[in-house]
Amino acid sequence: MKISTKGRYALRMMLDLAQNDQGEFIALKDIAERQNISKKYLEQIVPLLHKSGMLRTNRGYQGGYALAMSPSKYTVGAILRVTEGDLCPVACLTASPNECPRAGDCITLPVWEGLYKAVTDYLDNITLQDILDSYHSRVGGDYSI
Repeated sequence: MKISTKGRYALRMMLDLAQNDQGEFIALKDIAERQNISKKYLEQIVPLLHKSGMLRTNRGYQGGYALAMSPSKYTVGAILRVTEGDLCPVACLTASPNECPRAGDCITLPVWEGLYKAVTDYLDNITLQDILDSYHSRVGGDYSI
């Protein structure tokens, strides 16, 4: 499985919004500059995140974007599903129950089911807040004078 640029950039955008939250909307150009991502590319990602209820938007003067919920409410898996679609490693796992005519006799099906479970268990248990906390502990976000 390979996560597309759209998925990676959506995650970076959501983390940027979480990290720079000052209680105001954040302009897309500011996110683009900080993340070194084309503003036009972010403009393609925003509607997906907004439609899914992950972003709040405000138009006009002092307009921009903000997270709709606390960073602890967003999982990496949920964000990637918005941009990537299903995270299934093989097409036959997208439907439940599995409609593949070979499912009953497929010798490799348990491999793909295990991979899918491992990926979703991992990604669905990492929140934006977890990533921020890990980052701050690595770079030493606390200092004193």
